[in-house]
Amino acid sequence: MKTRRFVDLFSGCGGLSLGLSMSGMRGLFAIERDPMAFETFAANFASNSSLPHYAFEWPAWLEQRAWAIDELLERHTAQLRKLRGNVDVLAGGPPCQGFSFAGRRIEDDPRNRLFEKYVEAVDAIRPAALILENVPGMRVVHRRANVVEIPFGPAPNKHSFYDKLAGSLDGIGYEVEAVLVDASRFGVPQRRSRLIAIGVRKELSEWLDGGIARVFALLEEHREAQLLELGLGETVSASAAISDLETANSVLRPCEDPESARGFMEATRGEARSRFQELMRVGSDAPPDSMRLARHRDDVKERFGRILAECRRGVRMDDESRRSYGLKKHRIYPMSGESPAPTITTLPDDVLHYSEPRILTVRESARLQSFPDWFKFKGKYTTGGDRRTRECPRYTQVGNAVPPYLARAIGKALGMALSEIEVTRVVFGQDSQQPAKVATR
Repeated sequence: MKTRRFVDLFSGCGGLSLGLSMSGMRGLFAIERDPMAFETFAANFASNSSLPHYAFEWPAWLEQRAWAIDELLERHTAQLRKLRGNVDVLAGGPPCQGFSFAGRRIEDDPRNRLFEKYVEAVDAIRPAALILENVPGMRVVHRRANVVEIPFGPAPNKHSFYDKLAGSLDGIGYEVEAVLVDASRFGVPQRRSRLIAIGVRKELSEWLDGGIARVFALLEEHREAQLLELGLGETVSASAAISDLETANSVLRPCEDPESARGFMEATRGEARSRFQELMRVGSDAPPDSMRLARHRDDVKERFGRILAECRRGVRMDDESRRSYGLKKHRIYPMSGESPAPTITTLPDDVLHYSEPRILTVRESARLQSFPDWFKFKGKYTTGGDRRTRECPRYTQVGNAVPPYLARAIGKALGMALSEIEVTRVVFGQDSQQPAKVATR
């Protein structure tokens, strides 16, 4: 297959870009408004990055800095239109905080309206296909949450934000469908359900046998092929992902990260104990960054130890259990080492380590997202108060990211679908009045 070129909007730290690059696609440029998240992205993907893995091409007219999408459209719409015919995939989804089930959903959250800018960017670039990833709440905000697969279509009387987005994309000539996907089925050591929407320009999708549903069929094929290629089982447990980062057998040392305050310690990486850990080390000769350990008070460590000893692992603590341990947070998971981790969120104290009375490090969270050890993270480790809505520190960057292994399979499937479209158009003739969906019946 030929090399596909993609642009990543709302890129965050680069999980989706990494996965698409792993699939064989080539990044052109990315847009991310938060300076810390973009600093991480640039460290790994910018044209002048010291990491040689997947450097983006980056056009000369676009400064390599943090951009808001409205600023991009205001200043560079003409240049975006000149990209028509040269971008195969427009990837990336607007921020999901307004839709998330992890906290209170805010229907008038201004971040929910960023999809309108997304649609403007799609219309300017006119890529062959697009990828949109978001939390399930984007689709089911007005519907039941236990839907496995949701075909595109308007809801009676009420519309979810996904319906509005899909309708807007339909209006500019894109066929869109979405399904809920569990990342743990793709080699990601984390049970993370996300809404994956795929769009293809209508004059192309009509040549795809089965329409957009064909992309999701290919996604399942590439899921199985990916696990076989990587040498992974149907699921990867949390301990198989991060047991080499445990502190019990590690030599602790002072954290010298310039973004860290003094007084923190960090763990060192031990020997690989699983196939997944071997995969995470490929291309990483130097010790990984972001291994800083939290400074828990003795009473906090004692409480966490009792929770790990007494509470059921792998499920969220219920209200009664949280009250009995004096916990006010509504979401705390004592992690099980024998199964994939729960969803990694933007809050570092949502998940407890499966065998040590502490929260996870940024690097452990990144491993559970399937970020390789060579991937560098930049910016603060955490933030608090009202800054949480304005800053994107490392824990937040990881929690917001698309798992690279999931994105890798999506990239493979979408690339194959675009190749099938091109072959079918050649076979039947691009001027044929019988597109694939009709001709093969």
